[in-house]
Amino acid sequence: MYWTRGDRRRQSRLAQRLKGAQMSPRWKIGLAMPACVALGVLGSEALHGQTRPPAYLIGQIDVSDPAGYAREYLPKAREIIKAHGGRLIAAAGAAATGPKVVAVDGEAPKRVVIYMYPSLEALLAWRNDPAYVQVRHVGERYARYHTFAVEGAAEKR
Repeated sequence: MYWTRGDRRRQSRLAQRLKGAQMSPRWKIGLAMPACVALGVLGSEALHGQTRPPAYLIGQIDVSDPAGYAREYLPKAREIIKAHGGRLIAAAGAAATGPKVVAVDGEAPKRVVIYMYPSLEALLAWRNDPAYVQVRHVGERYARYHTFAVEGAAEKR
């Protein structure tokens, strides 16, 4: 194919326009910086969004009136615990039948409960919930409590 002078001039002008349309280094850096910041924010959110370790509530309970405790405290308390993501892991003692608390070192408490919560924040939200605080006052008529929380070990990947 033969090129005429007119074709070459048009091709040359087109090449100059395309060359002029290329981004300057300042524009490239200006667009790259916000993109990097956005990626950093998304990456940071992904890291912080990783699952938190569960928290365990361990309660040693000295129940003085098992019937009143079971009738007036337990149903309401369990409902509020469940609403905050608490899940019963183990419960033993205080009843003549069922699992027993076995002493390994020292004296065994009369009743032990272990609940698992999605996080320590969820556990504390349950404990400070005004509805639970009110129910707890009812429970304290029938039992003495010694409770504490332990954060679970973080999963290694």
